[in-house]
Amino acid sequence: MIRWATGLARGAVRRYSRAADLRWRRLPHLAVGRRSGDRPTVYYLAPVPSGIFGGIRNLYRHVDNLNAVGISAAVVHPRTGYRASWFANDTRVLGASEVVLTPDDLLVVPECYGPGLGAVPDGVRVVVFNQGAYITFDHVPFDTTRAGAPYADVPGLVGLLAVSRDNAELLRYTFPDLPVGIARPVIDPELFHPSGEPPARRLAYLTHRRPEEREQLRHTLRARGLLERWAEAPIVGRSESETAAIMRGSAIFLSFSHREGFGLPPAEAMASGCFVVGYAGLGGREYFEPPECAPVPDGDLLAFARAVEAACAAYDDDPETFRKAGLAASERIRARYSVEALRAELLDFYTPLLGAAR
Repeated sequence: MIRWATGLARGAVRRYSRAADLRWRRLPHLAVGRRSGDRPTVYYLAPVPSGIFGGIRNLYRHVDNLNAVGISAAVVHPRTGYRASWFANDTRVLGASEVVLTPDDLLVVPECYGPGLGAVPDGVRVVVFNQGAYITFDHVPFDTTRAGAPYADVPGLVGLLAVSRDNAELLRYTFPDLPVGIARPVIDPELFHPSGEPPARRLAYLTHRRPEEREQLRHTLRARGLLERWAEAPIVGRSESETAAIMRGSAIFLSFSHREGFGLPPAEAMASGCFVVGYAGLGGREYFEPPECAPVPDGDLLAFARAVEAACAAYDDDPETFRKAGLAASERIRARYSVEALRAELLDFYTPLLGAAR
């Protein structure tokens, strides 16, 4: 009887959680008007997040850089007056009730709104900014949708935008009739850069990815005696600048990336001079390049623990040589994921679309 009641309770919790998750994925009401004669605007729809998410930071960065190259753009949150505050910004931000879309404009919708894309109003041209190709079909039931979902029924869909070569290839394979562009993330060199001093004997990591595996790894490393010699630096609830400071002061960063579009934290850690050990998360394979880091087969706890212990031993044996690997990774990452490279890709993607409106 107790087991039966417990099962019912768990089922109710799961249903409530799913319903709550789907509610925030609904598109806000967006008004549509006639051609205005003004230059077209690229509107990036963005949810009001419950925490700190790199994907939101990326939306703001796109808008900033589009405006910088002369393309009108704005972030649109469902709630008027909201602005992301965990990173410094003066981005153009609007509430959904303040926007009137025209046929010349582009509405950029993040992939997280996948279940609600059917509510895109007619008469609007749409780009789906898919920052996580491996979660494209999350919350899209196979038995109640048709081929091509969640994008098949979106009126005015003109293209997809991805954040990595890996994700772009998956999207092109899955949706061969849709054009797919790439707009790489940016690693801010003013924030994420190596320290002038050697980093501490410290293991930094984020706490919101794969927590069960993280705890298994911590137990293993403690059992091996490693945590008696190395300090831990968990990163949770920190601002962008605080995160950068922790990374800069840590010799090693542990990556628990999972089904990533790109996987920004390990790249930021490399830019900060850390030697990164762990999972590339699929999307991060384009920058996990040994010997400047130590990628681990996904889910292989033993390989992960051995790689961490080997990296710690290398640091203990020869800190200067070990630091050179982190500095080489930093130089490579900061050169590849620059503002200039992002602006070029944004211009390549949006210029033809905005020109076609005229």
